[in-house]
Amino acid sequence: MQRQTKMQRNQSIKVKTAKGRKISSTMWLQRQLNDPHAIRAKKEGYFSRAAYKLLDIDSKFHILGKGKIIIDLGSAPGSWTQIALKTNPKKIIAVDLLQMHELDGVEFILGDFTTEVILEKIFSSLKNNKADIILSDMAPNTSGYKDLDHLKIIDLCEHALEFAKKVLVKDGTLLMKIFQGGEEKLLAEKLRKSFSKVKFFKPQASRKKSTEIFLVAIGFIS
Repeated sequence: MQRQTKMQRNQSIKVKTAKGRKISSTMWLQRQLNDPHAIRAKKEGYFSRAAYKLLDIDSKFHILGKGKIIIDLGSAPGSWTQIALKTNPKKIIAVDLLQMHELDGVEFILGDFTTEVILEKIFSSLKNNKADIILSDMAPNTSGYKDLDHLKIIDLCEHALEFAKKVLVKDGTLLMKIFQGGEEKLLAEKLRKSFSKVKFFKPQASRKKSTEIFLVAIGFIS
């Protein structure tokens, strides 16, 4: 492993606090500008550093593959969709509350996947088929209170699980991001009732200080 020299450390980008910008926002911007994964993503044409998280996960579990139908929940800005596209899938349906970058070969649905109107759009896009993989990099708007944010993302994951039960093929895969905080073990137990293999995994691309971790559920039973 290469180590940074003192000169290299001193060359990190410093961001001044602008008028009206919170200190926390300035710190996030400085961290982002100096983040090696963010820098690499820009060079390699990915919309965000999150692309490397999915690459790490797929390198470990080999969940992506040719000819699969993939639903990407919380897809914006589109970096996970970019990775999925490279595996030559049969179809990708991307869903988010926010607009994402346009990508050839991707059907994007703008809206909340927990609502009936968006569910109907997803079912219509599937055309009586079922999905092989559901990817979820969804996260709630953070409040700054870790316990509350943890419970909010657990709720999102439970919605994703119920959605998966409706649209996944037998032996399908569900990948979800969570924030650690105590309830993740209970969520894993719920997943084990519907999947043959459930694993926690923290990609190398996830920041060490982050409570972010991923649940990989493989082999959908029912």
